[in-house]
Amino acid sequence: MNPNPAPRTAPAAPPIVDAQVNLASLLAIPRSFVEHQAANVHHRLDAYGLGGRPDRVRNQVFSLYADDDADQLVAEMDEAGVDQAFLVAPDYSHAADCALSQPELAALHDRVNRRHPGRFHVFWGVDPRGGQDGIDLFERCVTEYGFAGMKLYPPCGYEPSDPRLYPYFERCAHYGIPVLTHTGPGWGPLDFSFGSPLLVDRAARDFPGVDFILGHGGVTHVDEAAYLCAHRPNVHLDISQFHSVLSADGWQTHVNRLFKAGISHKILFGTCWPSFRLSESLGGLLKEFSRGAPAVAGLREAERKMIMSGNSLRLLGRKSTEQRKSTEQRGGRP
Repeated sequence: MNPNPAPRTAPAAPPIVDAQVNLASLLAIPRSFVEHQAANVHHRLDAYGLGGRPDRVRNQVFSLYADDDADQLVAEMDEAGVDQAFLVAPDYSHAADCALSQPELAALHDRVNRRHPGRFHVFWGVDPRGGQDGIDLFERCVTEYGFAGMKLYPPCGYEPSDPRLYPYFERCAHYGIPVLTHTGPGWGPLDFSFGSPLLVDRAARDFPGVDFILGHGGVTHVDEAAYLCAHRPNVHLDISQFHSVLSADGWQTHVNRLFKAGISHKILFGTCWPSFRLSESLGGLLKEFSRGAPAVAGLREAERKMIMSGNSLRLLGRKSTEQRKSTEQRGGRP
């Protein structure tokens, strides 16, 4: 018997993965998007007699979009205890004037990814109207940059099952990477009718080997999203923007009800940070999901861990060998 046994170390805490964050930069977000957000904020404050001067609200909102290298985002993740995040880069180029071309935007996200190795899994945005150039750029993003998934933003004017997206889905199947598609409303002049989760069904049926994630599926159109998750093995949802859910019972009761619906193996924790810096802190939101908190009350610990990271990591873990090698070479997580 060893007279001086090594001290027992506590098992490492499971990681926390945020399944949807954004680069808060006017290089990545159209100026018209931010203008609309500022107008919406002022409209709400004004209704309560707190509006003040519109230009002051506008300046405050615009000040949030200067994190070009994601240093502030990573600092907030560190403070909140978020280990990794899906960094989404939607393609707005067919709906708004953008500061960068799509190749330039891809290069920006690659630089951010390499600046903060191991913290982000980039989901590159595509649009079915991108033609062969869009397909070629997506291929490059996956094979050269090591991006981890594909992002769709249908309110820009298309259905997520558009046949022109099928060449992209074929590549996702080949590389074993998931598709994260926006559901629910968008911003400004965009067409919200393209935000229904059921519009994903045909693509999910035609590509059973591709995992589809319904962005904000735990917040808007929840019944449709949960229905798809329950009956399509390759459909999942995230709860990003949960704290803005329209529920008389409050968002904690809302998500707790969803967590107990029998699809906890399909639910991904996400915040859509930093869209809500004016009213929330990332650390404060994370505390609401700590063990025993009302949002996760009644859940088995194994279920809570699945939601907070296990489900996200499982989807990322399906990368093909070719894509895994590319990611490792770029300095990201395998």
